This record gives sequence, structure tokens and C-alpha cells, in this order.
Amino acid sequence: MSGSDLIARAAALREQLEYHNHRYYVLDDPQVPDSEYDRLFAELQQLEQQHPSLLTADSPTQRVGGSPLPEFQPFSHRTPMLSLNNAFSDEDIEAFDRRVREVVAGDVVEYEVGPKFDGLAISLVYVDGVLSQAATRGDGYSGEDVTANIRTIRSIPLRLEGPRVPAFVEVRGEVLMLRADFERLNQEQDAKGEKRFANPRNAAAGSLRQLDSRITASRRLAFFAYNIGSAEGEPLLRSQSELMDWLGEMRLPLCQQRSVVKGVQGLLDYYADIGRQRPGLPFDIDGVVYKVNSLAAQQELGFVSRAPRFAIAHKYPAEEALTTVEAIDVQVGRTGALTPVARLKPVFVGGVTVTNATLHNQDEIQRKDVRVGDTVIVRRAGDVIPEVVGIVPERRPYRQVPGKDLFDQAQEPEFAPFEMPKTCPVCGSHVVKEEGEAISRCTGGLFCSAQRKQALWHFASRKAMDIDGLGEKLVEQLVDEGIVRTPADMYKLGLAKLTALERMAEKSAGNLLAAIEASKNTTLPRFVYALGIRNVGEATAKDLARHFGDIDALIHADVEQLLAVADVGPVVAQSIVDFFAEAHNVEVIEQLRAAGVNWPAIEKLSSSNTKLSGKTFVLTGTLPTLSRDDAKARLETAGAKVAGSVSKKTDYVVAGTEAGSKLVKAQELGIPVLDEAQMLELLLE
Repeated sequence: MSGSDLIARAAALREQLEYHNHRYYVLDDPQVPDSEYDRLFAELQQLEQQHPSLLTADSPTQRVGGSPLPEFQPFSHRTPMLSLNNAFSDEDIEAFDRRVREVVAGDVVEYEVGPKFDGLAISLVYVDGVLSQAATRGDGYSGEDVTANIRTIRSIPLRLEGPRVPAFVEVRGEVLMLRADFERLNQEQDAKGEKRFANPRNAAAGSLRQLDSRITASRRLAFFAYNIGSAEGEPLLRSQSELMDWLGEMRLPLCQQRSVVKGVQGLLDYYADIGRQRPGLPFDIDGVVYKVNSLAAQQELGFVSRAPRFAIAHKYPAEEALTTVEAIDVQVGRTGALTPVARLKPVFVGGVTVTNATLHNQDEIQRKDVRVGDTVIVRRAGDVIPEVVGIVPERRPYRQVPGKDLFDQAQEPEFAPFEMPKTCPVCGSHVVKEEGEAISRCTGGLFCSAQRKQALWHFASRKAMDIDGLGEKLVEQLVDEGIVRTPADMYKLGLAKLTALERMAEKSAGNLLAAIEASKNTTLPRFVYALGIRNVGEATAKDLARHFGDIDALIHADVEQLLAVADVGPVVAQSIVDFFAEAHNVEVIEQLRAAGVNWPAIEKLSSSNTKLSGKTFVLTGTLPTLSRDDAKARLETAGAKVAGSVSKKTDYVVAGTEAGSKLVKAQELGIPVLDEAQMLELLLE
């Protein structure tokens, strides 16, 4: 064949193969037997091998997958992929419709409706009709480039067809695995002696995020389009339903269960209808999605926070199952909160095998009367977190005790009501439960290993000890490697230990050590705040420092003395007493002081011993040696107030380099302007 004949034949084969892919994978209506499809595919593959110049990005032969990638590359979405707000009741939907009608003219609004797939949101970018890039949703603004894997999904066209293909379009949709294909995949896993997938969504996610696209190609994934992100050169469209028809015209797969309804009753009827169909659908769904049909009205309604006002997801009730409680354990969270967890006999709920479920807190356990051995109803709350809904009283087991009725038997130790521990199961510190709160907490904040990462990160944060470079990821490394247990251990770090950490170069380690050394010179308010005492924020730490003047006085203060501090109430006072009652916490404070952590001495605040009490300062520009926070802390420790803007009530303006409009306004109002040295001198008077 001539060159032109070869080009024409390859183009014809590509067109035929994509047509048959669409008939088979999208319409489920194949027109040729598999053998004929295989013959056409083999012919195209041979042509491309013999004449590499014939190979195009949209060739069906490119769906088989290529060499493994080292990692997925980040992808920034041109238009954010926002999530939808959820509704769980008829009242929620009535409120949604009412909000829409407050903006959109008319008594009855028309909505485009469809199932809410339980899969992965995907963005497909087509340039001049050819699939160019594909990315996961990620955080809505940036996802992962999964183009190589998306190309292997045969229901996704590599080239858009039809008379109205735009120059650019970003198609939004969902990648999922049909139930039949999921069962087939698990049968293959069983045959290979490998782990089964828990549910179709996990199987789809695992398949799509393979670095080796050949693995993705070996698993049958499906795709349904449901919207566009942006487009250039699109036809004039007036409604969401017209937009969906246009996507279908270009051979993009659409869900057959979509529809258009009117008003609240139309929405609720559709919800009920799809709910009845749900068990027999070929794919998993967890709700339905409603969108105002008019695109002009969508534009008028706009967005709120990270969700559109014109759309909402109506979720179905979570699935429930019965199982038994084998044990009740207590977990300690990053903030010291104690959470009882039911260890369950494994049960399949909502597509996953559940072995643990939250019991929330002591009050919830008592309200539901959950005990070890009980048969309980387990629900995947919000289809995510398993929880115990309640018990089945008639199934409670009883040990036969002669001479006792069932009620008496329930009081036997074997069936006794659960009690939260009085000491932390991790570190042994006292457990407290503040009045009016449902959650019990461990008081060993600086010592408890369960709280270690949170305590260290807070200690190093900008408004606390301000250790630049000691972020959450590095804190996790230091704790996971067993290098740091308490804040005092950070002041024992050396270059060798730091450079041994992953992604920690010698220069970065040196900078961190310098920041740790610099943090030794702090202020008492910063130090008190850095301890992470429950209910003690930045402002309260300043009040405590001013009132007591040194850390020892604060450590030994009782509730009555603490209540004398401005804005300190009974709850805050008790939190402080509980914190310092733990010998472990006081020991860490002593270790920190021994390591060289220090602060300028300050006099206890009174009405007669501070010249700056009640004076208002404004800081502007960059000071030579003090950060803005340091200068603010010193002024507030002396009883002054630091404001953000200049007014006639301002007493002093402290100006550094590059001072702007605040300095100009101070000069116009005749307000005294100080430099850093003059401010420090004033503080010493």
C-alpha cells in the first residue's frame, strides 16, 4: 500500500475499533463477535509496529498500558473540583429547594437528577477532541495525573466524536467498578491466592492508582460522565440536561438512570424510585445528586465555601448489620481524648468487613447500655466510620446463677456495665472529665506517648516556642524513630541524628539546630502557651504570666488562686491544676529549664507597678532584632495593649524599616513614634 493508503487504513481501523468499544463497553450492545474485534485490533497493531509514524495518541492499541511510572505527577485543575453538600432527610431537601427558589424566579424549579456513584471523581481533558490528560480530584484544586491508567479504560473515548466537538473541554465524571467485574476480580484474586478486595470502590481506587498501567488495563473499570469543568468552543447550552445530551453525543458514557424532575416532590419521588432500584443496579451508589437544570440559574446561585449552591447530594441511610461485642478497649487520641472502642466479631457492613466500632464516650455507652457479649447493631455512619447504634436486649447472654433472676445475673462481674478507666491506659496519668463535657481526657500532655506528636508540634509552633523548620512531618519522623519523646528531648538533638533522617540534608539540620537554640530565649507567656495545657490559649497564657510572674508560682497555684486571674473560670483553673498535678509534666518543665530554656523576669502585674498598664501600642514595619510576635508579647507582659490600627486612642507607635501607612497616620495625629531600642528602654523603666 502507498503511504496515503496506509494512513487511511490506520485511521479507518482506529475509527472502527473505537466504535465497537463504544457499542460493547458503553451501550452494552456489541455488533461484532470478539474474534472480529481481535482481528481488527491485530491488524492495526501490526501496521503501527511496521510503520511507527502511524501511531497516534488516540489509538486503541494504547489502552494496553505501558512501562511502570516512578510516581504520579501533580495536576492543577483549571476549575476546582468542588464537593457537594449532603442531605439526609426530606426536610433537608425541602430547605435546599426553598433556598434555590429564593434566588431563582418561579414557584417550581426544574432539576437534573442522577445516581451518586460510589467511585472516584476524575477529570478528563480533551484538546481538539483528543484525550490529553486525566487527573484525580485530589483536594479539589490539585490532583494526580493518571493519564496512562485512564487510557486503559475502554469506555472512555480517546477521541471525541460528533459535529460539536470543542477546541477544549474538561469532562468531569466517576471511575468505578461494576459489581459483576468486582466479583470476577475477587475470583481471580482467590485463584492466585492473593488478598480479596473489600468492595468495588476500593478495587477501582487500587486499580486506577497503579504505577504500572498494565495492571490497570487488566482490570475492567467503568466510567460515567456527569458534568464539565470548563470548555472553549462549546455549543450554546441552556440546561444541565442539554449539557449531558451533548456529552453523550460525543460518545462519552452516561448513566441511564438520570432524569429531569420538577419541584420537591419530583426530587423525593426520584430518591425513592432509585432507592428501590438500588439493590439491582449494576454499580454501587450511596445516594442521588440533584442539580438545578437551568445553567443560567446555576450561574446566579453560585457557590458557598467549597460547594455549589445549585446542587446537593441526597444520601441513603447507612447500611446496618448485627454482630457481637467481644471486648471494649479505650484509645487515647492526639489531644488526650479517651474514646471507647468496641472490638467486634467481624461483620460485613456497607461493603467492608468491620471489626471495630466507636462507642464515642462514657455517656453514650451508658445510654445504649453496651456491654461485652452483647449483640449490637453496627452502622457505617455516613458510610465511613463504623459505630454501634444500639444493642438487642433480648439477645444479651446470661450465665446461669442458681437463685438469681435475669436482672440480678446482669449485675454479675462478667456482665457488669463498662466504666472508663481512672488512669490513662497509655501513660498512667490521671483521667479527668470536665463538668458539662462528655469526653474524658488524659492529663499527661507532655509525657503521654499517645499525645506525643500533637504536644511536640504545638510546643514548636509559631505562637509557642517558634522553632522554625520543625513542622508536623518532621515531628512524626522524630517520634516514629524514637529520637524524641518529650519537648525536652528536642534540645538534646545533634547534627548526626538529624542528618540520618530521610530528606534531611546537613544544611537543613544545621538551620533547625540553630532555630532550636534560638528558641531557648523566649517569654513566659510563650512558654506557658507552649505547654499545651487544656483550655489555656494564647491570651490566657499571657494573663497567667502577668499575674504570677514566674512558672513556679503558677505550678503551685491552687484553684482559688487561679480564679483570681482575669478571665480564668472554674473549668480553666481545674485544667491547670490537673496538668501540674502530674509529676511527669513538671519533670519535663524542669528538664526544659535545665536545657537552657529561659525568659526575662517579669514583675507580677498590679495597679501600681507597671507604667504601661492600659497603654495602647501599634507595631509597624520590620524591627531589627525582635519579631512582631516577640515585641507584642513583651508589651502585653508589661500590661500594655497592642492594637492593629492607629487611632486617636493610640499612645505609641513602634516603627521599624519599611513602615507604611500606620507611621504616616501616627505622624499626622502627633502620636509618639518609637524605634525598637526606645521601646525596650520604656519597658525597663
